[in-house]
Amino acid sequence: MVAGKPVVEGLFAETSAGPRLLGSRCASCGAAYFPKGTVCHNPDCDESKMEDAEFGPKGKLWSLAIQTYPPPPPAKYDEPYKPYATGVIDLDDGLRVLGRLSGDDLTVHPGVDVELVLEPLCHEEDGTPVITWKFKPL
Repeated sequence: MVAGKPVVEGLFAETSAGPRLLGSRCASCGAAYFPKGTVCHNPDCDESKMEDAEFGPKGKLWSLAIQTYPPPPPAKYDEPYKPYATGVIDLDDGLRVLGRLSGDDLTVHPGVDVELVLEPLCHEEDGTPVITWKFKPL
């Protein structure tokens, strides 16, 4: 795993198969949740049986937006601020999730294949990298 401090503990992990998002899936209906959920919110589900699940790494960019101005607190970013892309990703294992796109290419478009990566988001005042999940266009 990339050295640093997770932006939030328990959202992602580096596994033997590579990075994964940590969530849950209802064993009754198959509904996927990220972050982990304690109950199934599918109105058609007859029984809420939540189990831990790992999601990723491959998916497809469904939609995106370019963040051209600094977000308000409590968002973290390094100075000087650099625009970035945020996308909605349809992971191959059934989860639709929001995530920042890796890299500086702001010409990426919906439909491109992506892969989950763990990368620095910013640095704390002591220089420690803050690590988050991102999606790298392939």
